[in-house]
Amino acid sequence: MNTSLQYLVREPKIVLDKNPLLLLLHGYGSNEEDLFSFATELPDEYYVISVRAPHDLMYNSYAWYAINFDADENKFSDIEQGKESRDLIVQFIDQLIEKYPIDAHKITLIGFSQGSILSYAVALSYPEKIQRLVAMSGYLNTEMAIDNFEKNDFSSLRIFASHGTVDQVIPVDWARKTEPILKTLGIEIVYKEYPVGHGVAPQNFFDFRNWLQQQ
Repeated sequence: MNTSLQYLVREPKIVLDKNPLLLLLHGYGSNEEDLFSFATELPDEYYVISVRAPHDLMYNSYAWYAINFDADENKFSDIEQGKESRDLIVQFIDQLIEKYPIDAHKITLIGFSQGSILSYAVALSYPEKIQRLVAMSGYLNTEMAIDNFEKNDFSSLRIFASHGTVDQVIPVDWARKTEPILKTLGIEIVYKEYPVGHGVAPQNFFDFRNWLQQQ
């Protein structure tokens, strides 16, 4: 499997011996420049790295896994591709830690939409690698996590999840089901909703940035 994923880097403005990492995972049909557009607004002590998903859809748009439609127009996700991307991200994080002076104990995933769904799968499968997760406009699909992920130690995992109440792409009901599941696993989660569609409201951005700084 080729793990040389394309990515963009914003170096930390405050250089430490080892700096924490914010790894940005874009949504379906987007690319690494999308979330990177707010990299300058993120806290100065972080490496901010935005990664491009491996599956090419068309000019400059990519996916972590295919979304297919059946004859009745029902959407379903390619779970196997999702699992491959999950493990690709874990390998990619290991490569980044080798290449840059990144603190392996301070890794945060920030995912939007499909990138958020994938981020949940990575964090729940490998909580020893991921300390924090910001999951925007996504939901938990446990099929993409490793088998028996429930037995993992989640004591150091923190999650900030958010969703638009009028999201026409991923219904808010799907996101609302995520919080109780995570709480039964003993995971600390802050869940917020905003009166927007499938996007990141300015208030949502400020809230997760403040949450990052409080952790």
